[in-house]
Amino acid sequence: MIVVELSNVVVNILFKAASSKGLSYNIFIAYGYVLAALVLLPLAFFFNGKTMVPPLKLPFISRLCFLGLIGYSGLVCAFKGVEYASPTLASAISNLTPAFTFILAVLFRLISSFSFSFIVLFLFLLLHKAP
Repeated sequence: MIVVELSNVVVNILFKAASSKGLSYNIFIAYGYVLAALVLLPLAFFFNGKTMVPPLKLPFISRLCFLGLIGYSGLVCAFKGVEYASPTLASAISNLTPAFTFILAVLFRLISSFSFSFIVLFLFLLLHKAP
């Protein structure tokens, strides 16, 4: 998790430096996708060589395109925010992602009531101020 946060900070700083020299965020995102493909595709073939891949039919391809569109939209919003604010603020906001994920999981009832009660108890004990 430390490596992921460090990479987010580095990408935010690199983008701020590149955008101040005139690089478009669309080009920066394209470079990021190309670099990710060059790194992850050989690893996928190396580690999951015998895993069955689902057939490439229209529903599967449309889901992949939809996920790519969501990822691209998120990156556009993030990099536009870095253009207007500082990379420090973008890194601080990205630390809220686990909290938003937890809130959405509770709202959509993806967390069972048993584990939710333990989480509430833990938060109560953590935040309770004794006299």
